[in-house]
Amino acid sequence: MSAFLENLSEFLLFFVVAAALTIVFVVVYTRVTRHNEIALIKKNSAAAAAAFSGSLIGFALPLASTMINSVTILEMVLWGLVALIVQVLVYLLIRLPMPRISKRIEDNEVAAGVWLGAWSIVAGILNAASMTT
Repeated sequence: MSAFLENLSEFLLFFVVAAALTIVFVVVYTRVTRHNEIALIKKNSAAAAAAFSGSLIGFALPLASTMINSVTILEMVLWGLVALIVQVLVYLLIRLPMPRISKRIEDNEVAAGVWLGAWSIVAGILNAASMTT
């Protein structure tokens, strides 16, 4: 029973820190993008939902990978910050071939949202696979 309680406390610590990192990601990412994801999603924008969901999944995949492989909370936090940076870079890089992507998402052009969301997931998968501890 003591081993279970010890593992439970470690689980809770990692889970709470991961949840906090996810909140930090949402705050940072929504400030970096030129469109307001949350407001658009509240207005039933499929484009914004697809784009933001992809970025959130693209962040969570490497975060989960680092949770599995990290020995310490600090290590998980540092790799979590790398995952955040990768997702911000994906948004900025996608704007190169599609400079009006935020406007297109604001106009609920689903193709633009799916495009950004897909690239965010791809980057998250590659990021997760690249993380070795």
